[in-house]
Amino acid sequence: MNTQDHTRSLRLLASIGLALGGLGGMAGSFVPSEQLRGLLWGIDGVSLVIASALLTVHFFRKGEDVVAAGYIVFAVGQGLIVSGAAMSLAASIPSFGAGAGLWAAALLLISVPRVFPLVVRLLGIAAAVLFTATATQIFYGVALHPKSEPLPSFAYPVFVAALFGWIWALWKKR
Repeated sequence: MNTQDHTRSLRLLASIGLALGGLGGMAGSFVPSEQLRGLLWGIDGVSLVIASALLTVHFFRKGEDVVAAGYIVFAVGQGLIVSGAAMSLAASIPSFGAGAGLWAAALLLISVPRVFPLVVRLLGIAAAVLFTATATQIFYGVALHPKSEPLPSFAYPVFVAALFGWIWALWKKR
């Protein structure tokens, strides 16, 4: 496989992982069944960890070390989030808080460098601010679970928009 085909395959697999993650995460937030929510969030989490690993390699090869590091941090945070996917909402609060804090840090590492288009970067920064507020409250002792409103529930659409912005940026003509 030549380098161009290899890069295209990596971008395709990462894009599929980001799309499954974004769609599975949002769908899991709306289903009434705890079992179905756990399944959707499990698919979401594993897909995002895989996508993050692939994007780490992609951006490291391009010499974008800060963005690559952001995807490593994102994978670690997503691993914490997925560890609570099948738990009750209340039981998942500690791992969710830690994961949300790492999501926020990762989104900043990915969004501050001028690698993605401005609108995608702004979505990432906005999601980072919302997840920082969520994690801070959880660390302070507020019992925010993954479906609490207004936060973190209002952060997810911004976050998913950033994920789809990453997909778009991976495929737009250079």
